[in-house]
Amino acid sequence: MERQLSFLWQECPGGARLLKVYGDTPCPALPERIGGLPLREIGPYCFAEKPVPAGTLTLPAGMDAAQLHAVCGNFVESVTLPDSVHLLDSAAFYNCRSLHRVELGAGIDALGSDLFTNCRALACLAVRAEPDAPTGLRKLLGCVSADVTAEFLDGSGRVTAQLFYPEYFELLDENTPAHIFNHSIEGEGYRYRQCFSGGVLQFGEYDAAFAQACVGEPADKLCRIALGRLRYPFALDAAARGVYTAYLAVHLSDACRPLIAARDLEALRFVRSLDGLSPCDLAAVAQACGAAGFGPGAALFLGGRRATAKKSYTFDDL
Repeated sequence: MERQLSFLWQECPGGARLLKVYGDTPCPALPERIGGLPLREIGPYCFAEKPVPAGTLTLPAGMDAAQLHAVCGNFVESVTLPDSVHLLDSAAFYNCRSLHRVELGAGIDALGSDLFTNCRALACLAVRAEPDAPTGLRKLLGCVSADVTAEFLDGSGRVTAQLFYPEYFELLDENTPAHIFNHSIEGEGYRYRQCFSGGVLQFGEYDAAFAQACVGEPADKLCRIALGRLRYPFALDAAARGVYTAYLAVHLSDACRPLIAARDLEALRFVRSLDGLSPCDLAAVAQACGAAGFGPGAALFLGGRRATAKKSYTFDDL
C-alpha cells in the first residue's frame, strides 16, 4: 500500500521551498501547501540523488524518519506540480533518467540552469492553462533541446492542444588562430520554440513553420507535428488543416508506426478517420498492425472496407 508523501522544506519569500520528497510512488503529485505555507519553489537538486540539505521535515502521523524513501533519481517517472509553484531552481530534475512527464500550472516564471540535465526519457510538458493564455511554456521548452511534446490541459485534465517540438542542436566552431567562435543551430526545433509572444503561444506561427520543417526534418517527426495539431485543432485554420491532412495521407506508414508500437488505439482511430486514405493505405497499416501482434489495430483498418450489399431474394427467384 502506498504511503503518504513526506517533505523536506524551508521557508522562502511568499511560502515554502521544497528540498526533497519522500514516498513510495514514482509519480508524486505535490500539494498546494506544505507546513501551512503555499508551495512556491522547487529547490536545487530537489529530485536528484544528491546529499540532503538542512530543512524542516514534515511527516505523516505515525511515521518516523527511518521509514523514508526518497523520490529522486531514476525512481522518478512523472511529477505533478501545483499552480502555486512559480520557480524551478537549478538542476531540480538532474539525472532523473526515467522522468517522462512533468505537469504544472501556468504561473512558472523563473527557472534555474541545468533543469532537465540527463532527463533522457522526458517526453511531455503538460500545462494546466488555456492554450491562448500566457504561461511559462516557452522558458520550459528552452530547457529541453531534445524531442518533446507540449500539452495544454483544461480543468478536468483533458488535453485541449498538443504540439510536438523536434530536437535541435547548438554548435560552437572555433577558428583557432583568431580565437573566434562561430555559433550555429541545426534543426527546426529551435524555430518552433520561438513561436511565442509575451508568453502566449502563437499557433499561426507554429503552423507556418511546417513548410520549412519539411525541408530538414524526417517524416516521422513531421507526422507527429501534423497529428498533434489535427487531433487537438485549437486555432487551426482551414489552410493548415489541409496541409497537415495531405501530409499524413502521403506518409501514413510513418504516422502509424509509433502509434502501433505504443498500442495507441485512440490515436489510430483518429488517423483512420482522416480523408484521403486509399484502400491500399488502409491495408498496409492493417498488415503492420498484424505483424506487430496488435489485433485491435489490424481490425480497425480492415474494418474500413466497404461491405457488399446483402443479396435479397423473392419468391420468383426460387
